[in-house]
Amino acid sequence: MSALSPVPTAPASADDDEGVPVSVRIRERLKAAQRRFHANDNIADYIEPGELDALLDEVQSKMRGVLESLVIDTESDHNTQDTARRVAKMYLQEVFKGRYVPIPPVTEFPNVERLSELMIVGPVTVRSACSHHFCPIIGKLWIGVMPNEHSNLIGLSKYARLAEWIMSRPQIQEEAVTQVADLLQDMMQPDGLAIVMEADHFCMQWRGVKDMDSKMVNSVMRGSFLKDPTLRREFLSLMNHRKS
Repeated sequence: MSALSPVPTAPASADDDEGVPVSVRIRERLKAAQRRFHANDNIADYIEPGELDALLDEVQSKMRGVLESLVIDTESDHNTQDTARRVAKMYLQEVFKGRYVPIPPVTEFPNVERLSELMIVGPVTVRSACSHHFCPIIGKLWIGVMPNEHSNLIGLSKYARLAEWIMSRPQIQEEAVTQVADLLQDMMQPDGLAIVMEADHFCMQWRGVKDMDSKMVNSVMRGSFLKDPTLRREFLSLMNHRKS
């Protein structure tokens, strides 16, 4: 072979990924697909089988570093020896689970009886975490639906499952409610959709101003709920009656 001849290169293989953190591999897939991966986005489509277990190990290792930087002796302190693993599992499998798993299966039914009356579901208990401080957000969600003859109907428990999937991510309340509304609107195609959320924010109760009494309430109104003030008042009246 001449000194000027190109040196043959081996084809890329799975071995090329050895030593690359799994979070980097997932992030590169997202970037290659030009997909956003904000705190409240779902990225399940870009996680390959077995990678969540590897990600758990990686987060555990990083969390152990955080505890060390906080000058906590996790070797001799029996209370924090397994804290890094517990926190990693809490984030990936519970608190932020909605980022890493696909949408839960939801059976949709045609509106055979052509129902066109107001339906209200709630209060649905929701739990999330503030994306600013990762402090808990605990609250209630009320959902109002005005179906039409072409709407898809879903089972009562599925509202709670879908809300949990959205809320189990780092969120701010305003965006979380909009995400729930977008999901239900696309799935059901109703004439109108109304969502109200009331929640306690521990980023304000536990830290900062430490105000234990303030709650945040916000709403999203779509279609007939936005256009018809009588329907909107009926929904809010029935919701408030249920609250009391």
